[in-house]
Amino acid sequence: MSYIWTFIWAFLLINMATYVVSSMNGVPYEFMTATIISVVTTVAIFAIGAVIPKPQVEHH
Repeated sequence: MSYIWTFIWAFLLINMATYVVSSMNGVPYEFMTATIISVVTTVAIFAIGAVIPKPQVEHH
């Protein structure tokens, strides 16, 4: 379920940021470009999460 929510949030936030930046630059908003960037970002987030080692928990 965390994979789905991560993609949904990345999709929404990156599309919003792409809309704002394209509006500020005076260029047309491209939905497919923002969607591709959100998919790439989601994959990068999962890759970074898999590479980072988990902390060792000490048992007392």
